[in-house]
Amino acid sequence: MLRPWKMMLAERIDPASDTPLYMQIIHALIHEIQRGRLLPGTFLPSSRELATAFRVNRKTIVLAYEDLIAQGWLASSGTRGTIVATSLPDTGVQRAQKRLRQASANVAAAEYPFKDAASLQARTWDLKLDEGSPDGRLFPADMLGRAYRSAVRRAARENRLLYGDPRGSPLLREAIATMLRTQRGVMANAENVCITRGSQMGVYLAARVLVRPGDAVIVESLTYQAAVGVLEDCGAKILPVGLDKHGVNVDEVEKMCRAHRVRAIFLTPHHQFPTTVALQPDRRLRLLNLARQFAFAVIEDDYDHEFHFESQPLLPMASYAPERVIYVGSLSKLLLPALRIGYIVAPPKVVDALAQQVMLLDSMGNTLTEDAAAELIEAGEVRRHVRKVAQVYAQRRKAFAATLSEQFAGLADFDIPDGGLAFWLRFRNLKALDRIEARALGLGIWVAPSSSFITRPDATRGLRLGFASLTEQEAREGIRRLRAAAAA
Repeated sequence: MLRPWKMMLAERIDPASDTPLYMQIIHALIHEIQRGRLLPGTFLPSSRELATAFRVNRKTIVLAYEDLIAQGWLASSGTRGTIVATSLPDTGVQRAQKRLRQASANVAAAEYPFKDAASLQARTWDLKLDEGSPDGRLFPADMLGRAYRSAVRRAARENRLLYGDPRGSPLLREAIATMLRTQRGVMANAENVCITRGSQMGVYLAARVLVRPGDAVIVESLTYQAAVGVLEDCGAKILPVGLDKHGVNVDEVEKMCRAHRVRAIFLTPHHQFPTTVALQPDRRLRLLNLARQFAFAVIEDDYDHEFHFESQPLLPMASYAPERVIYVGSLSKLLLPALRIGYIVAPPKVVDALAQQVMLLDSMGNTLTEDAAAELIEAGEVRRHVRKVAQVYAQRRKAFAATLSEQFAGLADFDIPDGGLAFWLRFRNLKALDRIEARALGLGIWVAPSSSFITRPDATRGLRLGFASLTEQEAREGIRRLRAAAAA
Protein backbone atom coordinates (compact mmCIF):
# COMPACT_ATOMS: atom_id res chain seq x y z
CA MET A 1 0.00 0.00 0.00
CA LEU A 2 2.80 2.44 0.92
CA ARG A 3 4.94 2.13 -2.21
CA PRO A 4 2.43 3.52 -4.72
CA TRP A 5 1.59 6.32 -2.28
CA LYS A 6 5.22 7.26 -2.05
CA MET A 7 5.53 7.27 -5.84
CA MET A 8 2.40 9.42 -6.26
CA LEU A 9 3.14 11.98 -3.55
CA ALA A 10 6.92 12.13 -3.17
CA GLU A 11 7.46 14.20 -6.32
CA ARG A 12 5.14 16.92 -4.95
CA ILE A 13 6.60 17.13 -1.41
CA ASP A 14 9.77 19.11 -0.72
CA PRO A 15 10.93 19.25 2.93
CA ALA A 16 13.15 22.22 2.07
CA SER A 17 10.24 24.30 0.76
CA ASP A 18 8.89 27.33 2.64
CA THR A 19 5.39 25.84 2.33
CA PRO A 20 4.45 23.88 5.46
CA LEU A 21 4.58 20.11 5.02
CA TYR A 22 0.93 19.59 5.90
CA MET A 23 -0.07 22.07 3.15
CA GLN A 24 2.16 20.28 0.62
CA ILE A 25 0.47 16.98 1.53
CA ILE A 26 -2.97 18.62 1.15
CA HIS A 27 -2.11 19.98 -2.30
CA ALA A 28 -0.57 16.65 -3.40
CA LEU A 29 -3.67 14.68 -2.38
CA ILE A 30 -6.04 17.14 -4.08
CA HIS A 31 -3.92 16.94 -7.24
CA GLU A 32 -4.12 13.13 -7.31
CA ILE A 33 -7.90 13.22 -6.73
CA GLN A 34 -8.36 15.74 -9.56
CA ARG A 35 -6.26 13.63 -11.90
CA GLY A 36 -8.48 10.66 -11.22
CA ARG A 37 -5.72 8.53 -9.74
CA LEU A 38 -7.53 8.55 -6.39
CA LEU A 39 -11.13 7.65 -7.09
CA PRO A 40 -14.12 8.37 -4.81
CA GLY A 41 -14.38 5.70 -2.12
CA THR A 42 -10.67 4.86 -2.18
CA PHE A 43 -9.26 4.11 1.29
CA LEU A 44 -6.20 6.11 2.32
CA PRO A 45 -3.37 4.79 4.48
CA SER A 46 -3.71 5.50 8.18
CA SER A 47 -2.10 8.66 9.48
CA ARG A 48 0.48 6.54 11.28
CA GLU A 49 1.40 4.58 8.10
CA LEU A 50 1.70 7.71 5.97
CA ALA A 51 3.73 9.51 8.66
CA THR A 52 6.14 6.57 8.81
CA ALA A 53 6.45 6.49 5.02
CA PHE A 54 7.36 10.18 4.79
CA ARG A 55 9.25 10.35 8.08
CA VAL A 56 7.14 13.19 9.43
CA ASN A 57 5.30 13.69 12.71
CA ARG A 58 1.95 11.89 12.76
CA LYS A 59 0.27 15.16 13.78
CA THR A 60 1.29 16.61 10.39
CA ILE A 61 -0.72 13.90 8.58
CA VAL A 62 -3.65 14.21 11.00
CA LEU A 63 -3.76 17.96 10.37
CA ALA A 64 -3.74 17.43 6.58
CA TYR A 65 -6.49 14.79 6.75
CA GLU A 66 -8.69 16.98 8.97
CA ASP A 67 -8.31 19.95 6.64
CA LEU A 68 -9.21 17.82 3.59
CA ILE A 69 -12.25 16.39 5.39
CA ALA A 70 -13.38 19.91 6.22
CA GLN A 71 -13.00 20.94 2.55
CA GLY A 72 -15.00 17.93 1.41
CA TRP A 73 -12.18 16.08 -0.38
CA LEU A 74 -11.97 13.28 2.19
CA ALA A 75 -14.46 11.61 4.51
CA SER A 76 -14.11 9.64 7.72
CA SER A 77 -15.39 6.08 7.60
CA GLY A 78 -15.38 5.54 11.36
CA THR A 79 -13.12 2.78 12.54
CA ARG A 80 -12.45 1.68 8.93
CA GLY A 81 -10.33 4.75 8.22
CA THR A 82 -10.33 7.71 5.84
CA ILE A 83 -11.62 7.59 2.25
CA VAL A 84 -11.79 9.88 -0.75
CA ALA A 85 -15.20 11.57 -0.56
CA THR A 86 -17.89 10.12 -2.81
CA SER A 87 -19.22 13.64 -3.52
CA LEU A 88 -16.30 15.89 -4.35
CA PRO A 89 -16.20 19.71 -4.23
CA ASP A 90 -17.52 21.32 -7.45
CA THR A 91 -14.23 22.85 -8.59
CA GLY A 92 -13.47 23.99 -12.09
CA VAL A 93 -11.75 20.66 -12.66
CA GLN A 94 -14.89 18.80 -11.60
CA ARG A 95 -17.01 20.88 -13.94
CA ALA A 96 -14.57 20.21 -16.79
CA GLN A 97 -14.71 16.48 -16.08
CA LYS A 98 -18.50 16.64 -16.13
CA ARG A 99 -18.42 18.40 -19.52
CA LEU A 100 -15.99 15.77 -20.79
CA ARG A 101 -18.33 12.97 -19.69
CA GLN A 102 -21.24 14.70 -21.44
CA ALA A 103 -19.16 15.14 -24.60
CA SER A 104 -18.15 11.48 -24.48
CA ALA A 105 -21.80 10.49 -24.24
CA ASN A 106 -22.58 12.63 -27.29
CA VAL A 107 -19.67 11.09 -29.23
CA ALA A 108 -20.78 7.59 -28.27
CA ALA A 109 -24.27 8.32 -29.58
CA ALA A 110 -23.07 9.89 -32.84
CA GLU A 111 -23.73 8.23 -36.18
CA TYR A 112 -20.42 7.68 -37.92
CA PRO A 113 -20.26 7.46 -41.73
CA PHE A 114 -19.03 3.88 -41.54
CA LYS A 115 -20.88 1.88 -44.17
CA ASP A 116 -19.63 -1.55 -43.19
CA ALA A 117 -21.17 -1.59 -39.71
CA ALA A 118 -22.25 -5.21 -40.23
CA SER A 119 -18.66 -6.30 -39.71
CA LEU A 120 -18.83 -4.96 -36.14
CA GLN A 121 -21.82 -7.08 -35.13
CA ALA A 122 -21.50 -9.72 -32.46
CA ARG A 123 -21.15 -13.16 -34.01
CA THR A 124 -24.57 -14.73 -34.50
CA TRP A 125 -23.72 -17.25 -37.21
CA ASP A 126 -22.05 -20.63 -37.45
CA LEU A 127 -21.02 -20.43 -41.13
CA LYS A 128 -19.28 -17.51 -42.76
CA LEU A 129 -19.02 -17.08 -46.51
CA ASP A 130 -16.29 -14.48 -46.19
CA GLU A 131 -14.91 -12.16 -48.84
CA GLY A 132 -11.90 -14.30 -49.75
CA SER A 133 -9.89 -15.42 -46.74
CA PRO A 134 -7.47 -18.38 -46.68
CA ASP A 135 -8.09 -21.46 -44.54
CA GLY A 136 -5.93 -21.02 -41.44
CA ARG A 137 -6.42 -24.69 -40.59
CA LEU A 138 -4.11 -25.60 -43.47
CA PHE A 139 -1.12 -23.71 -42.12
CA PRO A 140 1.27 -25.98 -40.17
CA ALA A 141 1.34 -24.65 -36.62
CA ASP A 142 4.57 -26.50 -35.78
CA MET A 143 6.39 -24.73 -38.60
CA LEU A 144 5.22 -21.36 -37.30
CA GLY A 145 6.29 -22.29 -33.77
CA ARG A 146 9.79 -23.20 -34.97
CA ALA A 147 10.05 -19.91 -36.85
CA TYR A 148 9.07 -17.97 -33.73
CA ARG A 149 11.61 -19.80 -31.59
CA SER A 150 14.33 -19.11 -34.12
CA ALA A 151 13.29 -15.46 -34.36
CA VAL A 152 13.40 -15.03 -30.58
CA ARG A 153 16.87 -16.55 -30.32
CA ARG A 154 18.19 -14.51 -33.22
CA ALA A 155 16.73 -11.24 -31.94
CA ALA A 156 18.12 -11.87 -28.45
CA ARG A 157 21.55 -12.71 -29.85
CA GLU A 158 21.60 -9.53 -31.95
CA ASN A 159 20.11 -7.32 -29.19
CA ARG A 160 16.97 -6.53 -31.22
CA LEU A 161 14.39 -7.04 -28.47
CA LEU A 162 14.14 -3.30 -27.91
CA TYR A 163 12.34 -0.56 -29.85
CA GLY A 164 13.28 -0.77 -33.50
CA ASP A 165 12.85 0.76 -36.93
CA PRO A 166 9.29 2.08 -37.56
CA ARG A 167 9.67 0.87 -41.14
CA GLY A 168 9.72 -2.69 -39.78
CA SER A 169 12.13 -5.58 -39.31
CA PRO A 170 15.15 -5.21 -41.62
CA LEU A 171 15.07 -8.98 -42.16
CA LEU A 172 11.47 -8.97 -43.35
CA ARG A 173 11.88 -5.83 -45.46
CA GLU A 174 14.78 -7.46 -47.31
CA ALA A 175 12.91 -10.77 -47.65
CA ILE A 176 9.84 -9.06 -49.10
CA ALA A 177 11.92 -6.93 -51.48
CA THR A 178 13.65 -10.07 -52.75
CA MET A 179 10.33 -11.88 -53.14
CA LEU A 180 8.82 -9.01 -55.12
CA ARG A 181 11.85 -8.67 -57.41
CA THR A 182 12.07 -12.35 -58.23
CA GLN A 183 8.37 -13.28 -58.35
CA ARG A 184 6.47 -10.13 -59.34
CA GLY A 185 8.91 -7.97 -61.27
CA VAL A 186 8.73 -5.12 -58.75
CA MET A 187 12.20 -3.58 -58.58
CA ALA A 188 12.43 -2.92 -54.85
CA ASN A 189 15.10 -2.92 -52.18
CA ALA A 190 14.66 -2.92 -48.42
CA GLU A 191 14.68 0.90 -48.44
CA ASN A 192 11.51 0.80 -50.56
CA VAL A 193 9.57 -1.32 -48.05
CA CYS A 194 7.56 -0.34 -44.97
CA ILE A 195 5.97 -3.13 -42.92
CA THR A 196 2.40 -2.64 -41.74
CA ARG A 197 -0.16 -4.51 -39.66
CA GLY A 198 -2.03 -5.87 -42.67
CA SER A 199 -3.01 -4.31 -46.00
CA GLN A 200 -5.75 -2.23 -44.38
CA MET A 201 -3.15 -0.37 -42.35
CA GLY A 202 -1.15 -0.03 -45.56
CA VAL A 203 -4.05 1.70 -47.30
CA TYR A 204 -4.54 3.88 -44.22
CA LEU A 205 -0.90 4.99 -44.16
CA ALA A 206 -0.86 5.66 -47.90
CA ALA A 207 -3.97 7.82 -47.56
CA ARG A 208 -2.50 9.71 -44.60
CA VAL A 209 0.65 10.51 -46.56
CA LEU A 210 -1.07 11.41 -49.83
CA VAL A 211 -4.43 12.97 -49.08
CA ARG A 212 -5.33 16.33 -47.60
CA PRO A 213 -8.88 17.58 -46.91
CA GLY A 214 -10.58 18.46 -50.17
CA ASP A 215 -8.30 16.36 -52.40
CA ALA A 216 -10.10 14.43 -55.13
CA VAL A 217 -9.53 10.66 -55.13
CA ILE A 218 -10.92 8.29 -57.75
CA VAL A 219 -12.36 4.91 -56.79
CA GLU A 220 -14.35 2.34 -58.71
CA SER A 221 -18.14 2.18 -58.45
CA LEU A 222 -17.70 -1.19 -56.73
CA THR A 223 -14.72 -1.34 -54.41
CA TYR A 224 -13.29 -2.10 -50.99
CA GLN A 225 -15.40 0.03 -48.69
CA ALA A 226 -12.85 0.12 -45.86
CA ALA A 227 -10.44 1.90 -48.20
CA VAL A 228 -13.12 4.43 -49.10
CA GLY A 229 -13.74 4.95 -45.41
CA VAL A 230 -10.06 5.69 -44.83
CA LEU A 231 -9.95 8.16 -47.72
CA GLU A 232 -13.08 9.92 -46.49
CA ASP A 233 -11.61 10.06 -43.00
CA CYS A 234 -8.64 11.94 -44.46
CA GLY A 235 -11.05 14.45 -46.00
CA ALA A 236 -10.91 13.18 -49.59
CA LYS A 237 -13.57 14.05 -52.12
CA ILE A 238 -14.52 10.64 -53.56
CA LEU A 239 -15.00 10.41 -57.33
CA PRO A 240 -16.50 7.04 -58.34
CA VAL A 241 -15.96 5.75 -61.88
CA GLY A 242 -17.45 2.73 -63.62
CA LEU A 243 -15.93 -0.65 -64.40
CA ASP A 244 -16.74 -3.58 -66.66
CA LYS A 245 -15.43 -7.08 -67.36
CA HIS A 246 -12.04 -5.63 -68.32
CA GLY A 247 -11.62 -3.49 -65.20
CA VAL A 248 -11.88 0.20 -64.44
CA ASN A 249 -13.31 2.49 -67.13
CA VAL A 250 -10.24 4.50 -68.09
CA ASP A 251 -12.29 6.91 -70.26
CA GLU A 252 -14.18 7.96 -67.14
CA VAL A 253 -10.90 8.32 -65.26
CA GLU A 254 -9.63 10.73 -67.90
CA LYS A 255 -12.86 12.75 -67.76
CA MET A 256 -12.54 13.04 -63.99
CA CYS A 257 -8.93 14.20 -64.36
CA ARG A 258 -9.98 16.92 -66.78
CA ALA A 259 -12.79 18.09 -64.50
CA HIS A 260 -10.98 17.83 -61.15
CA ARG A 261 -7.48 18.06 -59.76
CA VAL A 262 -7.10 14.38 -58.88
CA ARG A 263 -4.66 13.49 -56.15
CA ALA A 264 -4.84 9.67 -56.33
CA ILE A 265 -6.75 6.65 -57.55
CA PHE A 266 -7.35 3.54 -55.46
CA LEU A 267 -7.38 0.26 -57.39
CA THR A 268 -7.32 -3.51 -56.89
CA PRO A 269 -6.22 -4.31 -60.47
CA HIS A 270 -5.03 -7.90 -60.03
CA HIS A 271 -8.32 -9.38 -58.83
CA GLN A 272 -10.72 -6.45 -58.65
CA PHE A 273 -12.51 -6.22 -55.33
CA PRO A 274 -15.29 -7.31 -55.27
CA THR A 275 -15.91 -8.45 -58.87
CA THR A 276 -12.63 -10.47 -59.26
CA VAL A 277 -11.96 -9.20 -62.83
CA ALA A 278 -8.38 -8.37 -63.84
CA LEU A 279 -7.50 -4.94 -65.20
CA GLN A 280 -6.25 -5.63 -68.71
CA PRO A 281 -2.72 -4.64 -69.80
CA ASP A 282 -3.78 -1.96 -72.27
CA ARG A 283 -5.89 -0.24 -69.63
CA ARG A 284 -3.08 -0.48 -67.09
CA LEU A 285 -0.63 1.24 -69.41
CA ARG A 286 -3.12 3.94 -70.36
CA LEU A 287 -3.94 4.54 -66.71
CA LEU A 288 -0.28 4.94 -65.85
CA ASN A 289 0.13 7.41 -68.71
CA LEU A 290 -2.77 9.41 -67.24
CA ALA A 291 -1.07 9.29 -63.83
CA ARG A 292 2.05 10.84 -65.36
CA GLN A 293 0.06 13.37 -67.41
CA PHE A 294 -2.14 14.58 -64.54
CA ALA A 295 0.37 13.95 -61.74
CA PHE A 296 -1.73 11.69 -59.54
CA ALA A 297 -0.65 8.65 -57.54
CA VAL A 298 -1.93 5.10 -57.95
CA ILE A 299 -2.63 3.22 -54.73
CA GLU A 300 -2.41 -0.39 -55.92
CA ASP A 301 -3.85 -2.86 -53.40
CA ASP A 302 -2.56 -6.27 -54.49
CA TYR A 303 -4.24 -8.19 -51.70
CA ASP A 304 -4.09 -11.75 -53.10
CA HIS A 305 -1.53 -11.90 -55.89
CA GLU A 306 -0.40 -15.47 -55.24
CA PHE A 307 -3.48 -17.49 -56.14
CA HIS A 308 -4.08 -17.65 -59.87
CA PHE A 309 -5.53 -20.82 -61.38
CA GLU A 310 -5.89 -20.44 -65.15
CA SER A 311 -2.82 -18.57 -66.39
CA GLN A 312 0.23 -16.63 -65.31
CA PRO A 313 -0.77 -13.59 -63.26
CA LEU A 314 -0.27 -10.11 -64.69
CA LEU A 315 2.61 -8.09 -63.31
CA PRO A 316 1.68 -5.41 -60.78
CA MET A 317 1.33 -1.86 -62.03
CA ALA A 318 4.17 -0.98 -59.66
CA SER A 319 6.52 -3.01 -61.86
CA TYR A 320 5.88 -0.59 -64.76
CA ALA A 321 5.84 2.76 -62.96
CA PRO A 322 7.33 2.56 -59.46
CA GLU A 323 7.59 6.34 -59.32
CA ARG A 324 3.79 6.77 -59.62
CA VAL A 325 2.54 3.73 -57.67
CA ILE A 326 2.24 3.08 -53.97
CA TYR A 327 2.05 -0.69 -53.84
CA VAL A 328 0.18 -2.27 -50.92
CA GLY A 329 0.45 -5.99 -50.24
CA SER A 330 -0.19 -8.51 -47.52
CA LEU A 331 1.10 -11.79 -46.16
CA SER A 332 -2.37 -12.67 -44.84
CA LYS A 333 -3.14 -14.97 -47.77
CA LEU A 334 0.38 -16.38 -47.89
CA LEU A 335 0.60 -17.05 -44.15
CA LEU A 336 -2.22 -16.21 -41.74
CA PRO A 337 -4.47 -13.14 -41.31
CA ALA A 338 -3.91 -13.43 -37.53
CA LEU A 339 -0.21 -12.55 -37.95
CA ARG A 340 -1.22 -9.08 -39.20
CA ILE A 341 1.61 -8.49 -41.64
CA GLY A 342 1.30 -6.26 -44.65
CA TYR A 343 3.68 -3.99 -46.49
CA ILE A 344 3.95 -0.92 -48.69
CA VAL A 345 6.44 -0.49 -51.50
CA ALA A 346 7.20 3.07 -52.54
CA PRO A 347 10.11 5.46 -53.25
CA PRO A 348 12.39 5.87 -50.20
CA LYS A 349 11.17 9.40 -49.40
CA VAL A 350 7.59 8.15 -49.32
CA VAL A 351 8.65 5.24 -47.10
CA ASP A 352 10.22 7.75 -44.69
CA ALA A 353 6.93 9.68 -44.59
CA LEU A 354 5.06 6.43 -43.95
CA ALA A 355 7.45 5.63 -41.11
CA GLN A 356 6.64 8.98 -39.51
CA GLN A 357 2.97 8.02 -39.56
CA VAL A 358 3.83 4.66 -37.99
CA MET A 359 5.61 6.52 -35.21
CA LEU A 360 2.37 8.36 -34.45
CA LEU A 361 0.40 5.11 -34.33
CA ASP A 362 2.48 2.56 -32.43
CA SER A 363 6.18 3.44 -32.85
CA MET A 364 6.96 0.13 -34.54
CA GLY A 365 5.53 -3.25 -35.41
CA ASN A 366 6.06 -6.67 -33.85
CA THR A 367 9.73 -7.51 -34.38
CA LEU A 368 9.40 -11.17 -33.40
CA THR A 369 6.43 -11.84 -35.69
CA GLU A 370 8.10 -10.03 -38.56
CA ASP A 371 11.39 -11.89 -38.05
CA ALA A 372 9.50 -15.20 -37.90
CA ALA A 373 7.82 -14.38 -41.22
CA ALA A 374 11.23 -13.51 -42.70
CA GLU A 375 12.55 -16.90 -41.54
CA LEU A 376 9.69 -18.66 -43.33
CA ILE A 377 10.21 -16.71 -46.55
CA GLU A 378 13.98 -17.15 -46.60
CA ALA A 379 13.73 -20.89 -45.86
CA GLY A 380 11.34 -21.38 -48.79
CA GLU A 381 8.56 -22.53 -46.46
CA VAL A 382 6.14 -19.90 -47.72
CA ARG A 383 6.48 -20.94 -51.35
CA ARG A 384 6.08 -24.61 -50.43
CA HIS A 385 2.98 -23.80 -48.41
CA VAL A 386 1.48 -21.75 -51.24
CA ARG A 387 2.03 -24.57 -53.75
CA LYS A 388 0.34 -27.02 -51.39
CA VAL A 389 -2.72 -24.92 -50.53
CA ALA A 390 -3.13 -23.71 -54.13
CA GLN A 391 -4.00 -27.29 -55.08
CA VAL A 392 -6.55 -27.46 -52.26
CA TYR A 393 -8.06 -24.10 -53.21
CA ALA A 394 -8.24 -25.06 -56.89
CA GLN A 395 -10.34 -28.11 -55.98
CA ARG A 396 -12.54 -26.07 -53.64
CA ARG A 397 -13.01 -23.46 -56.37
CA LYS A 398 -14.20 -26.12 -58.77
CA ALA A 399 -16.59 -27.66 -56.23
CA PHE A 400 -17.88 -24.23 -55.20
CA ALA A 401 -18.71 -23.38 -58.82
CA ALA A 402 -20.56 -26.67 -59.26
CA THR A 403 -22.65 -26.09 -56.13
CA LEU A 404 -23.46 -22.50 -57.15
CA SER A 405 -24.59 -23.74 -60.59
CA GLU A 406 -26.78 -26.35 -58.97
CA GLN A 407 -28.38 -24.12 -56.33
CA PHE A 408 -28.65 -20.79 -58.16
CA ALA A 409 -29.44 -21.86 -61.73
CA GLY A 410 -31.83 -19.32 -63.25
CA LEU A 411 -31.51 -17.05 -60.22
CA ALA A 412 -27.97 -15.66 -60.44
CA ASP A 413 -24.96 -15.66 -62.73
CA PHE A 414 -21.23 -15.81 -62.08
CA ASP A 415 -17.93 -16.29 -63.86
CA ILE A 416 -15.41 -18.72 -62.45
CA PRO A 417 -12.58 -16.38 -61.42
CA ASP A 418 -9.16 -16.94 -62.98
CA GLY A 419 -7.59 -16.08 -59.65
CA GLY A 420 -8.27 -14.93 -56.15
CA LEU A 421 -10.24 -16.68 -53.43
CA ALA A 422 -13.80 -15.49 -54.07
CA PHE A 423 -16.71 -15.52 -56.53
CA TRP A 424 -18.90 -12.56 -57.56
CA LEU A 425 -22.57 -13.55 -57.75
CA ARG A 426 -24.82 -11.35 -59.93
CA PHE A 427 -28.58 -11.67 -59.41
CA ARG A 428 -31.15 -11.60 -62.19
CA ASN A 429 -33.81 -10.47 -59.71
CA LEU A 430 -32.57 -8.20 -56.93
CA LYS A 431 -35.53 -9.17 -54.75
CA ALA A 432 -33.84 -12.55 -54.27
CA LEU A 433 -30.72 -10.73 -53.09
CA ASP A 434 -32.84 -8.63 -50.73
CA ARG A 435 -34.31 -11.78 -49.23
CA ILE A 436 -30.87 -13.31 -48.71
CA GLU A 437 -29.60 -10.22 -46.93
CA ALA A 438 -32.70 -10.06 -44.76
CA ARG A 439 -32.72 -13.76 -43.78
CA ALA A 440 -29.11 -14.98 -43.86
CA LEU A 441 -28.21 -14.30 -40.24
CA GLY A 442 -31.44 -15.93 -39.12
CA LEU A 443 -30.27 -19.08 -40.90
CA GLY A 444 -26.88 -18.91 -39.18
CA ILE A 445 -24.85 -17.68 -42.15
CA TRP A 446 -22.88 -14.48 -42.74
CA VAL A 447 -22.24 -12.74 -46.05
CA ALA A 448 -20.95 -9.23 -46.68
CA PRO A 449 -23.87 -6.90 -47.48
CA SER A 450 -24.03 -5.89 -51.13
CA SER A 451 -24.28 -2.22 -50.12
CA SER A 452 -20.81 -2.39 -48.55
CA PHE A 453 -19.14 -2.44 -52.00
CA ILE A 454 -21.08 0.40 -53.66
CA THR A 455 -19.80 3.94 -54.14
CA ARG A 456 -22.40 5.25 -56.57
CA PRO A 457 -26.12 4.47 -57.07
CA ASP A 458 -25.90 2.91 -60.54
CA ALA A 459 -23.42 0.21 -59.45
CA THR A 460 -24.65 -3.36 -59.81
CA ARG A 461 -25.33 -5.07 -56.49
CA GLY A 462 -24.04 -8.58 -55.91
CA LEU A 463 -22.55 -10.95 -53.38
CA ARG A 464 -18.86 -11.66 -52.95
CA LEU A 465 -18.50 -15.23 -51.68
CA GLY A 466 -15.17 -16.63 -50.54
CA PHE A 467 -14.54 -20.32 -51.20
CA ALA A 468 -11.06 -20.99 -49.81
CA SER A 469 -11.65 -20.87 -46.05
CA LEU A 470 -14.37 -23.56 -46.11
CA THR A 471 -14.19 -27.27 -46.74
CA GLU A 472 -16.28 -28.52 -49.65
CA GLN A 473 -18.90 -29.81 -47.21
CA GLU A 474 -19.04 -26.49 -45.33
CA ALA A 475 -19.32 -24.57 -48.59
CA ARG A 476 -22.17 -26.78 -49.83
CA GLU A 477 -24.07 -26.20 -46.61
CA GLY A 478 -23.46 -22.45 -46.77
CA ILE A 479 -24.66 -22.19 -50.37
CA ARG A 480 -27.69 -24.37 -49.56
CA ARG A 481 -28.68 -21.97 -46.79
CA LEU A 482 -28.22 -18.98 -49.10
CA ARG A 483 -30.56 -20.61 -51.60
CA ALA A 484 -33.12 -21.27 -48.86
CA ALA A 485 -32.90 -17.60 -47.85
CA ALA A 486 -33.49 -16.51 -51.47
CA ALA A 487 -36.70 -18.50 -51.81
CA ALA A 488 -39.82 -16.37 -52.33
